Amino acid sequence: MTTTRWDRPPAGREPAAAALLAWLADPAAPRMCLVTGSTGCGKSTLLAWLVAHGTRPRTPQERRIHAVAPLHGLGVRGAVWNLSNQLGVVARAPAELVAALATDHRPITVVLPDLQDAADALLLADMADLLARLEHVRVIVEASASSPAAARLTSGAPAVMNLDHDQWTDPERLAAWQATHAEPVPLHTLDPAPAVNLDEPEEVCLGDPSTVTACYESSEDQHGGLRAAWLRAGQALLREPQPSARALTLLSALGDSADPRLKQPLTALAAGSDWSLVWNRVTGDIRPPWPGPALALAAGNDALAGTVLTADHRGVVRIIGADSARASGRLPRPFAQTQALAALPDGTVLALDSLGRLSWQHSPAVRKPSGISALLDDGPTPVEQLIDTMSNHLAQVSGSSLTATARVLAAADDAGTVHAATLHQPTARPHTTALHTGPVTALAALDLDASDDGKPLALLYSGGADGRVRAWSPGHPALTPPVTQRPVPVTALAAANTDNGPVLAVGWADGLVEHHTWNQAAVRTFSPGPPVRSLAATANGDLVVGCDDMLVCLRPR
Repeated sequence: MTTTRWDRPPAGREPAAAALLAWLADPAAPRMCLVTGSTGCGKSTLLAWLVAHGTRPRTPQERRIHAVAPLHGLGVRGAVWNLSNQLGVVARAPAELVAALATDHRPITVVLPDLQDAADALLLADMADLLARLEHVRVIVEASASSPAAARLTSGAPAVMNLDHDQWTDPERLAAWQATHAEPVPLHTLDPAPAVNLDEPEEVCLGDPSTVTACYESSEDQHGGLRAAWLRAGQALLREPQPSARALTLLSALGDSADPRLKQPLTALAAGSDWSLVWNRVTGDIRPPWPGPALALAAGNDALAGTVLTADHRGVVRIIGADSARASGRLPRPFAQTQALAALPDGTVLALDSLGRLSWQHSPAVRKPSGISALLDDGPTPVEQLIDTMSNHLAQVSGSSLTATARVLAAADDAGTVHAATLHQPTARPHTTALHTGPVTALAALDLDASDDGKPLALLYSGGADGRVRAWSPGHPALTPPVTQRPVPVTALAAANTDNGPVLAVGWADGLVEHHTWNQAAVRTFSPGPPVRSLAATANGDLVVGCDDMLVCLRPR
């Protein structure tokens, strides 16, 4: 594959450009390069040249620019969200961005122009320094030489390029360029964005999201609850170009303490989106109460029909109404460090803990057999046999994810393999197949009426850290190619049979949720803003999205 030729930099800056490219290619160089100098010396022009060439498709890896965030007027959240969206991660603070990139070993180069003009320049200087401490990350920062931010960065011993010094300019090429060129356009323009009324939901959704973010960050007023909702969901709001989708996201993040008059204009504006909001709960809500971080979700069925089960960080499993989020009970005992949850038709609730072990409880909301029925059937039920089979199997293979239907109980592991035991052979050794490179991060399942041979079957969906979603039915070859794939890990899956046919929902590590309706060949998307921890798809077609501080129920339009 041939690479695209790089043009000469403007204004005689060949020496500076050559030094930047050499720094990018030098593994022993400092991880940060500070481009500095006096105001108007051409810092932005040089970086505009680098970014224009470094973001083209065929740019070699060592010269590639992966994210650029002009910092003029931005606060910390705006900068973090801007970078996170470009790098395919979800982060709400500098520490979360650094932590997300620490586990992502791709070579990454970030360009941060205009640090001195940021709303929180010193805090962003500290963020740049933290990013540059990661061995696979390079950071190019532009800051005026006289600014406190430049002084803060200099203490970390970066490579420094002061464009006021003659060594970075070829005087003959500068003179020739000045004779034939006007001043080039920098990375950004300084035209002020129109003022936005932060109390008006329509203006907020229609305004420039970076400007709105900076205004809410600097405001001490709650603006009827809009500020808290925006700062909760802001990364999605920066990424979403459609005002109707922004309105839906903002509505989903609105707490019950917000001014109730906000919901009507937001709902009207969200009418053009793919979804309608059924209900939402955010941290601090009391009507009905916030059920806690939704680290795992499962849709109830049969004995638990009309409910959703949600497990929090302490392993407490609450049962809430699928149509309202109202509490209808909880399991008697917490599970230990729950990472996946599943519900069987008889009311049995299964959990997979952080060590990959399977445990289960029977929901107190479901009556157990009594009297003569209990005496006549005192042996292990097929469901109990199925659970024992999978528990024994997972004693040898540490589980990473879990799902169940009326016909199958399945778990997966960190080696990319899915294991499935079926109810019609509850004591048989589980079927296994390798579907992913690296850990399986999520599972979902559907019971189908019949296969090609006329026999009913279960269809399993698996999502992996490799960014693939695969489909497999126990006893049959896995389907190829992947059902869907993206260059980010899968974080959650959910599937259900609905009146519109089978649906599959996929949560991704960059905060995106995809909802596939196979019979209609339709794909809907939603981004809540915070990381997507869990999903549940209900039989009536609703989708529940679980986050650390939000729980949202959506209905496809």
